[in-house]
Amino acid sequence: MVTIKSAASNESPENRSMSIRSFDIEKTSFKIIEESIQDHTYELQYEWPIVRRVIHATADFDFATKEKIIFNHSPIISAFKAIQNGSHIITDVEMVRAGISKINLKKLNLESVCKITDQTIMEEAKKYNKTRAEMAMLSCREEMDGGVVVIGNAPTALYETIRMIKENLTKPSVVIGVPVGFVSALESKTELLKTNIPSITNLGRKGGSSVASSIINALLLLYLQIK
Repeated sequence: MVTIKSAASNESPENRSMSIRSFDIEKTSFKIIEESIQDHTYELQYEWPIVRRVIHATADFDFATKEKIIFNHSPIISAFKAIQNGSHIITDVEMVRAGISKINLKKLNLESVCKITDQTIMEEAKKYNKTRAEMAMLSCREEMDGGVVVIGNAPTALYETIRMIKENLTKPSVVIGVPVGFVSALESKTELLKTNIPSITNLGRKGGSSVASSIINALLLLYLQIK
């Protein structure tokens, strides 16, 4: 059951009104989703709230049907442990990082990391003939160890993460791999499912930054509710 906490004393009536309206819109949206997807096989306590939030973020019911979200090797439990341990959240692009709730990161004392725009990453990518996404993930291998990897854009970032896992260069607690596109997106997700790392991905070419950030945001919210 969702409750609205009383507003702080310094919050204006206008801000309180906006918060209530936003809550009502979200509540109505979730109701529409529930009515549209009545039959699914997701575990209701944790899996379904994540899938529902992805649908809410994208207005795309395919994430519960033909391009459905897949939970492999108990990723939610692993994500909760990583959050509890204060592990890093590593993203492939700034768009994913920007979509993560700053309020909830602060509440949980967590840090998000993305290095794809670092000047050194650009230089090293040229030097070693890699994509910036590949080099950014390689440079995050220490933060990635025991952390939560969130990939929503670049299949090459997911492939590089899988390579490092296979070569024992790093071992994330969980990989959220939902890159979007027509080239290597589906194939990289298939490879992720072959690993023994806890993961959340989906079937098909769909995905993207909004999908990735909505999954990690749902995990943060769920953890806060059980904390």
